[in-house]
Amino acid sequence: MSAETRTEHDLLGGLDVPAAAYYGVHTARARENFRITGVPIGLHGDLVWALGCVKEAAAAANHQLGLLDERRAGAIMAACREVQNGRLTGEFVVDVLQGGAGTSTNMNANEVIANRALELLGQARGEYAHLHPIEHVNLGQSTNDVYPTALRLGLHRAAGTLLAAMAGLRTAMERKSVQFRDYLKMGRTQLQDAVPMTLGQEFSTFAVMLAEDELRLAEAMLLIREVNLGGTAIGTGLNAHADYAEAACRHLARISGVPVVPAGNLIEATQDVGALVQFSSVLKRIAVKLSKVANDLRLLSSGPRAGLGEIVLPAVQAGSSIMPGKVNPVIPEVVNQVAFSVIGKDLTVTMAAEAGQLQLNAFEPVMARALFESVGELTAACTVLAERCVEGITADRDRLRAGVENSIGLVTALVPYIGYHRATEVAQHAMRTGAGVIDVVRAQALMDEALLEAVLGAPELLTTPGLRLAAEAAAPLT
Repeated sequence: MSAETRTEHDLLGGLDVPAAAYYGVHTARARENFRITGVPIGLHGDLVWALGCVKEAAAAANHQLGLLDERRAGAIMAACREVQNGRLTGEFVVDVLQGGAGTSTNMNANEVIANRALELLGQARGEYAHLHPIEHVNLGQSTNDVYPTALRLGLHRAAGTLLAAMAGLRTAMERKSVQFRDYLKMGRTQLQDAVPMTLGQEFSTFAVMLAEDELRLAEAMLLIREVNLGGTAIGTGLNAHADYAEAACRHLARISGVPVVPAGNLIEATQDVGALVQFSSVLKRIAVKLSKVANDLRLLSSGPRAGLGEIVLPAVQAGSSIMPGKVNPVIPEVVNQVAFSVIGKDLTVTMAAEAGQLQLNAFEPVMARALFESVGELTAACTVLAERCVEGITADRDRLRAGVENSIGLVTALVPYIGYHRATEVAQHAMRTGAGVIDVVRAQALMDEALLEAVLGAPELLTTPGLRLAAEAAAPLT
């Protein structure tokens, strides 16, 4: 021991740790053992916050049950609140990928909280005779109920941030749907001209897709509110007070603001990670939808002259070191890449969930890494897509309408008036000669001029089938 270190002991013997560190021997050994990603758990702020909440709830429950004296409980809870506020995040140094089912993360939290609590009691760090990381901070707990509970609680908080970002993107899409509500264009199926629609309808669809996934994410959040806190090692509650589980969950709900509930069967909840699989699947669903939207934005903005060029994405940076003036759809491209990343992480969660054995799944750390990264990446992608792309999109109304008027697909709107067979002949003639559909219909006198103008001259008739009856009444076939 020196002025720069203090010596702590565990079952393997003594080890020097930095004197200024709030973590202790268990954390120090884990740092040596798990040099894997270089990403400490402290970078997952929602997980650290959740650990602080769980440990405060445990201390409150143990004090309520007469198992922890007021002085120690008060110091532990005060230290936990500092953890929740981010004051000690830099002390959470264990690598996010670790063996031991999260034991090193739990011990990191125990030691940081214990040493800060010791300071609050006027004692030096490492003086565990006064307040111990395991005997007091971890009282009535096991990694096997602390870590899964903190993981779910942290994910719930992170998911709330993602929901807000998705709502922001949806709102941006809704504003564009209003802005472009009367911009007539051609819809496409299989990249071929289909039937007319409005650009507003296209953006409205994007908004609806996002709204649906907001609901699915909210449902997945409900599932992860069920926790196994109080189950200790395998769910039997060994070494915890009979009333601890109920009390700890009640305090945790109060402290975190998340209405967590104890699982009906703590043994099942300790080994089953189905809720995490479901949560990951919803993240994958969101990623797939966002990637589809990004694909559409890139395609609709392609060109600007030799492609579709129906919309113009805001220019956010130069696109080439060799082609002057080129601007690329970099924001949709990064959204695509986020989607690829999230989809890959969903497979990681799937395999880790499948690998669980008997009364515990030892692989929640890799699930935690995958899920927190996915939520964070999706949150950033939604925000960037809304603010750096969607809000600045413009469109050329005349070019869009010209595309409709020049499209063979326009003939579909005439089927109720001239029949499918004759409409097919019109389409083939237009394709063969290069003439417009309207010109062919007029040349062959297939429709009354007033009706033709009523049907093809009003965008709402082309995009809202129910209004066609009114057009027929106003200009009947002759």
